[in-house]
Amino acid sequence: MTDIRRVSVLGTGVLGAQIAYQVAYGAFEVVAYDIDDAALAAARERFDRLSHTYRAEVHGADDVRADAALRWLRLTTDLEEAARDADLIIEAIPEVLDLKRSTFATLNELAPASAIFATNSSTLLPSAFSDATGRPDRFLALHFANRVWQFNTAEFMGTPETAPAVVEELVQFAAAIGMVPIELHKEKAGYVLNSLLVPLLNSALALAAGGYADVEDVDRTWRIATGTPMGPFRIYDVIGLTTPYNILAYGSEGDRRLAAWVNENYIDKGKLGVATGEGFYTYA
Repeated sequence: MTDIRRVSVLGTGVLGAQIAYQVAYGAFEVVAYDIDDAALAAARERFDRLSHTYRAEVHGADDVRADAALRWLRLTTDLEEAARDADLIIEAIPEVLDLKRSTFATLNELAPASAIFATNSSTLLPSAFSDATGRPDRFLALHFANRVWQFNTAEFMGTPETAPAVVEELVQFAAAIGMVPIELHKEKAGYVLNSLLVPLLNSALALAAGGYADVEDVDRTWRIATGTPMGPFRIYDVIGLTTPYNILAYGSEGDRRLAAWVNENYIDKGKLGVATGEGFYTYA
């Protein structure tokens, strides 16, 4: 059993909202933080949609349990309120290193000394900002896959300074909220999942951006040849285009060219993926 009872999730975007709802579905107290009222209004809509999704797709998720998860959730734009009583704070804000460092530095002043800090960063190594947390022994990466109720892995990656007891505590917590703990023995950009997935997605993007093949044909090829249910561009739409764009924009020269293509043809036109009703594909 885990000693963690009160969890704060910073960031209520696609994945942040899923993390918060999954934790609340496990009957933990959850404070979901975002920067303004507009972001919280969007979060409330995400949580409502998630409650319906769980009813439809999660075994045992009847109306009572799905509604109970909503009652375990509290939303705020006050970072001090989010941090004040937390046993665990999970950061799911944009993939911008300086932003993460400044956020954790502020959290260290606001949160109890006993609180564990975790980043859901999909690409950045925890050692890149562990010093900013002020508690490197109580800090690690905890990465969730998109559609957490279906693809329920929780990847753990500490730094050389992370206390083994903290890793074990997070393993127990992950199991308690229905996740499958996957521990990396040392730091690796992309963990296990994204080390496999990102090269696929970037290769698909290069094919389309370079004019080699249409989006639909890239996806069709991958689905037929591998038997998987979704092609890479459908995966992009589920993830949302903003996070991949932020990652590419800080990458190599080639990555930055791909980021510019995505920005010009999709993001600047409001096509951000499933969440906005249109990305590489259009959704009703």
